[in-house]
Amino acid sequence: MTDLTSHAKGFAFLTTVAATNVMGSASAIVHGWWDLAWILWWASIGLWAVLLYSTLIAVVLRGNKPDLGAGINGTWFLLTVSTESIAVLGALLIPKHPSDALAFTGVALFLLGIVLYLIVMTMVFLRWTFRELEPTEADPPAWIAAGALAITVLAGSNLIASAVVSPRLTRLEPLIEGLVTLAWVTATFWFPLMVAIGVWRHIVRRFPLRYHPSYWALVFPLGMYGAATFKMRAALDLGFLGWLPKVTFAVALGAWAMTFAGLAHLGLTTVRTRQRPRRANTTA
Repeated sequence: MTDLTSHAKGFAFLTTVAATNVMGSASAIVHGWWDLAWILWWASIGLWAVLLYSTLIAVVLRGNKPDLGAGINGTWFLLTVSTESIAVLGALLIPKHPSDALAFTGVALFLLGIVLYLIVMTMVFLRWTFRELEPTEADPPAWIAAGALAITVLAGSNLIASAVVSPRLTRLEPLIEGLVTLAWVTATFWFPLMVAIGVWRHIVRRFPLRYHPSYWALVFPLGMYGAATFKMRAALDLGFLGWLPKVTFAVALGAWAMTFAGLAHLGLTTVRTRQRPRRANTTA
């Protein structure tokens, strides 16, 4: 409860919502388990409401609040990621459950995710540009700034793909296409800055590059950007972008492999460190 109601850690719990919808999407697309996908979609809405408002209400109403630099970080973008993840799976379900209510819910959450992104990005950008940035603060979750937009692109592309069975989505398709384009180009815009921050952090300021669970937050935007570009290319008929998802996949796979190697190295080091005292005691 302490973590859930804190500025720095509370919104990280929203990864549960995104993970539930990833499982739902995979259940439907990979295995054709549409009933399970439907159940997981409803479960994600419940998790979203409980986890998001538990943290949001706590950080708004608490008395002793941290300053902007200490209180906000990349995990706040999970407000958008979790919201858009519901829209992603909801849009996939529309052809199987052709309902105007479902289509409206998908569009509403798609738009809400964009608004939440604008709110959080404004605060983060102010923090980056008007306060001194320390290497310890430029953590990998900042990459979710691009990942949040990438999943927005995926949600909008899924909505456009489902427009053939929904009059509401057909009417809104030009608006959704414009917002998808806006989200994609903004996500692309952020990547050079994220790379520059990493170079400054580890090469210029010589901050040690050691494994930390937060580095998985660097892998997510890369993979999501590739998946979103792949889906946007089909939804908007952008054949000339066919090369980009392949390149992004290779980069994301490399980032995943290095992060997993760091995890494995940490695990082996921890085991060896714990075994040394036992061997010493046995010898004694």
